[in-house]
Amino acid sequence: MSIDQVLVAGSGAMGSQIAMVAALAGCTVTVYDVDAARVEQARQHLLERMDAQVTKGRRTREAVDAAFQRLTATTSLADAGAVDLVIEAIVERLPAKRELFAELDGLCPARTVFASNSSSFVPSSMATATTRADRFLNLHFFNPALVMPCVEVVRGPDTASPVVEACLAFVERIGKTAVVLDKEIPGFVANRLLGAVRDEALRLLEGGYADVEAIDTAARTALGYPMGPFELMDLTGIDIGYLTKTARFEVTGDAADAPSRTVSALVEQGHLGRKTGRGFYTYGPSGDRTGVTDLADLKGQH
Repeated sequence: MSIDQVLVAGSGAMGSQIAMVAALAGCTVTVYDVDAARVEQARQHLLERMDAQVTKGRRTREAVDAAFQRLTATTSLADAGAVDLVIEAIVERLPAKRELFAELDGLCPARTVFASNSSSFVPSSMATATTRADRFLNLHFFNPALVMPCVEVVRGPDTASPVVEACLAFVERIGKTAVVLDKEIPGFVANRLLGAVRDEALRLLEGGYADVEAIDTAARTALGYPMGPFELMDLTGIDIGYLTKTARFEVTGDAADAPSRTVSALVEQGHLGRKTGRGFYTYGPSGDRTGVTDLADLKGQH
């Protein structure tokens, strides 16, 4: 089973970068999104990022130009074609993912492997929307996908071993390091570890023990983390963590799995981190950090 033709559903930061990684590795890649403007925006961001890598000598112009020639975009799933692998990277909402996979199930040939980039939802929660649970798994990339080497390969209860092996070969081909989970669990490995740190950081903050900068500084200078938990939440998007926790709480009913009051209030007010200019920190038009958000106005909410 060879993976050469790839469809990436979703042209956000993760989807577009996953597509670029595959194209750079020699795959023919189609990016699907319902919003043509978003697709063009993603392409421009990729062009800027790749130009910067060429300028810094990290990639050759020839390799980048060849990758872009292998990368196309569409707003119609009917153009999915006879791909070997679908990687879903749309909004972290289970009904939307199930609807997408159900539609793709009727369009793609039986040999096509379906994969979700989600870390919120396990394979079995999406595979049942299709007729190919044996060809369904999660391939969870990390942000930014062009840089981060890890890909969690998560098999569902019905995932066939040859499918896992083919995806492991694909992960190796694109220059990533696979972490294999033989049994599905929400959050998988890395995000469960990160989640424990994030949750404790929020408890320390909301308990008044230390402020955002102090907690982030401790994580960087005492634990050797490249960035603190609040810096990381701002980078990846506070709404992503909120949706992940909300989904887990809906399954378990455990209050410990629900989003914190601070995260909930930030999401309600549209402060989602770097992408909106404000999260736990504030950011200028170029994305540079300009200060720390005053969280006092969030008190009393939730």
